[in-house]
Amino acid sequence: METIMINWAYVIILFILGFITYSRKSLDFFGSLVMVVMGIVIIFSAGANWLLLIILFLVLSLLATKYSKKYKMSLGEFEGRRTSKNVISNGVVACFMAAFGGYYLPFVGGFIGAIATATADTLASEIGVLDPHPRLITTFQKVDPGTNGAVSALGTSVGILGAAIIGIAAFLFGIILNPISAIVVSIISGTVGCFMDSILGALFENRHLITNEHVNLIATIVGAIVGILFI
Repeated sequence: METIMINWAYVIILFILGFITYSRKSLDFFGSLVMVVMGIVIIFSAGANWLLLIILFLVLSLLATKYSKKYKMSLGEFEGRRTSKNVISNGVVACFMAAFGGYYLPFVGGFIGAIATATADTLASEIGVLDPHPRLITTFQKVDPGTNGAVSALGTSVGILGAAIIGIAAFLFGIILNPISAIVVSIISGTVGCFMDSILGALFENRHLITNEHVNLIATIVGAIVGILFI
């Protein structure tokens, strides 16, 4: 009974968070709605502590997006309000892993891997754009900041740091009991997934063969698979 009450308390918090992200123009209406729905699925299938990891990713991504907003706008790289497509492409894999994580242990690694990838990629993109010397991951040719598939020392470092934070939080939230395993799985899966995002961006998104949402979705799938293999 106590667990049910706690879960419903988190549902209320989730709706409040959805209202805040919509009112502050971080997500559009359907983006906030999808976030709430996926959060409810995670709460009642895996537990409120799993939801906390998603919330941590959301907070980190919003802070990274707002960081140096004026400079990003001058480059034409400020994304602003995200849509339901962004939410789904970054969160649906983690939501799926959470739905079955309580029944199949490797999916715990998949959950962490998917979120670590989404976090690493978002931070690498939003902070890495501030590095004036990015290079295309496939050719190492110098490119303009914000180019799809571009990597930089700053972006890579921040991305790995973001993945590590997810691993540490996964342990602190009780999702995985071994702190070393949590950090290793998170860093490896997040880094691999982040680089996969860059490769897909350079090879396919730049040629308008796939969209950024497709890239994010595939990258989180790869991150989840790596997480499952390394858990």
